[in-house]
Amino acid sequence: MAIDKKKKEAVKTVVKITDAEEKKKALDTAIAYIEKQFGKGAIMKLGEAKAMDIEAIPTGSMTLDMALGIGGVPRGRIIEIYGPESSGKTTVALHVIAETQKMGGEVAFIDVEHALDPVYAGQLGVDIDNMLVSQPDSGEQALEIAEALARSGAIDCIVIDSVAAMVTKSEIDGEMGDTHVGQLARLMSQAMRKLTSVIAKSNTTAIFINQVREKIGVMYGNPETTPGGRALKFYASVRIEVRRGEQIKNGSEVIGNRTKCKVVKNKVAPPFKECEFDIMYGKGISRVGEVLDMAVDLDIVKKGGAWFSYNDMKLGQGRDNAKEFLLNNPDIMDEIEAKIKEHQAELVLAAQKDKKAKKLEEKANAGAAAQSANEDMAADKPEKKIRKAASDKSVVAKPEEDFEEFAPVDISELGD
Repeated sequence: MAIDKKKKEAVKTVVKITDAEEKKKALDTAIAYIEKQFGKGAIMKLGEAKAMDIEAIPTGSMTLDMALGIGGVPRGRIIEIYGPESSGKTTVALHVIAETQKMGGEVAFIDVEHALDPVYAGQLGVDIDNMLVSQPDSGEQALEIAEALARSGAIDCIVIDSVAAMVTKSEIDGEMGDTHVGQLARLMSQAMRKLTSVIAKSNTTAIFINQVREKIGVMYGNPETTPGGRALKFYASVRIEVRRGEQIKNGSEVIGNRTKCKVVKNKVAPPFKECEFDIMYGKGISRVGEVLDMAVDLDIVKKGGAWFSYNDMKLGQGRDNAKEFLLNNPDIMDEIEAKIKEHQAELVLAAQKDKKAKKLEEKANAGAAAQSANEDMAADKPEKKIRKAASDKSVVAKPEEDFEEFAPVDISELGD
């Protein structure tokens, strides 16, 4: 007890130390006191940390994993997935859950929207029998459940679907039409402060799905914003924007759509990477489509006209037929996928080059348009000058006329 008291007093007393050895002793004393007060691991040198590399959970999409930079969503962090309706937000989150279960992890889905389709989740590869599901009545209840699960240390991934659907207790108790300004923002701000440390210590990935709204009166810039205040934007280590692209058709029947993802914030790798993949209705993210697209980009699969070929083997005419061939021949698909993983760095460089090429092309097109506009203006000016000269012709006399008018007169021709 006496030693602890001395240590406590030593920590509380502020002394200026100049000697290196004394500094080291004082630092060791302070660290010992902090560890006793707050537990082992409360403070450490960064080089002594057990896990320097950030662990990741795959998203189920090869291109999205590459865009995220670490092979998936980081563990022990808060993730936000947002976008318009029917863009594929929940599909991406369910794929993350399926990948977590494949790794032997425990998962939980907090269904605030009360719209989870267990049949669809099962088709995406989710083991619905072993997935914890909660359908809370209020936002407070949803976040309390999330905190309790994360604090247990037994859950690897929690998905909250969605922030926009959360309703506070005071809003439930109130009447329709009552204004409740800023209540969800305050609730989310408090939840982020409480959840951050718990999630980091338990190494749980918390995925918040969010919707988009439009700010009224915005004349310039993007009017879109996400509900729930700004706290989630600050505390999230990764923010993924999901957008729906063009439809995928089989004849006249729509069987899926292209989905565009942009990593708008990333604290664990370089941000602003973009990717595209197919989401097939009832099946989820098309792994075959991604493998085919990436193989073509890396020149592993050759494309001549509409035909796709691999090692002098015809895969099919058209993208859909080539996908069907790979789906029916998993050995060939695995072989192509292995080659893609060997050349992932090249694919990243190719994507960067494509992006630069597109920007240069846009600049060139803009320059060409400006040049043609200048040429048109220059062409118009001479015409105006010619018209002006033509109108002034009557005023100025011709040289021949001037010569005849002032020619000298022959005197011999004149009479007396």
